[in-house]
Amino acid sequence: MEPLLVYPNPPSEWVSGMLKRAGYAWTGVSDPALAERDEPEDGYAGALISALDDPVAAFAACRTLRKGDSQLQPLLLIVSRACLADLELREDLFDDFVLSDASAEEVEARLTHLFWRTGRGLRPELVEYGPLVLNLETYQASVASRPLSLTFMEYELLKFLATHPGKVFTRETLLSRVWGYEYYGGARTVDVHIRRLRAKLGEEHANMISTVRSVGYRFGQSRWTL
Repeated sequence: MEPLLVYPNPPSEWVSGMLKRAGYAWTGVSDPALAERDEPEDGYAGALISALDDPVAAFAACRTLRKGDSQLQPLLLIVSRACLADLELREDLFDDFVLSDASAEEVEARLTHLFWRTGRGLRPELVEYGPLVLNLETYQASVASRPLSLTFMEYELLKFLATHPGKVFTRETLLSRVWGYEYYGGARTVDVHIRRLRAKLGEEHANMISTVRSVGYRFGQSRWTL
């Protein structure tokens, strides 16, 4: 997926946190005039411009990005309520805008809609379960917006479990489905990786992976209630 151009750089913690949680790749730009020079080979997916700290510079950035050779789109502008009147006669500089008091979910929804309209910057394939998010394109994982540092096999095991929530798997099944039939390691390999995953998920979220006595492991809640 092409990265989203973000101005100014560095973005606010609110903007960077929202982009991280949504799984969007992005590139911060300090000087919009150099954005075209530093543009990735596949181009930008679009732009997210914040006019909160310096509206004049933000509108100038929009003008540079929209009037240049690349005519970058879609472009989402973040503005304060005090700047709403300044949007008049500048409609050609952006595709949509969102107020600074909007939720991160609203910003994400507006970006998704803009991407759908233009057919660019489609959202990466994600696996989400509660606070857990797995990005299947970048092999990144986070829980409650906290990045997880996982080995390849830890990631593969967590991905397999998270894509089958509520289902119980024996250690032997996990060995064959995650490690492969050609793997000759014992069931203890699964136990070790489960223990490491729980430790990395942290005490608050370790119970996402539960032990089913005499059977194996289950991710998430069972679909049956007793």
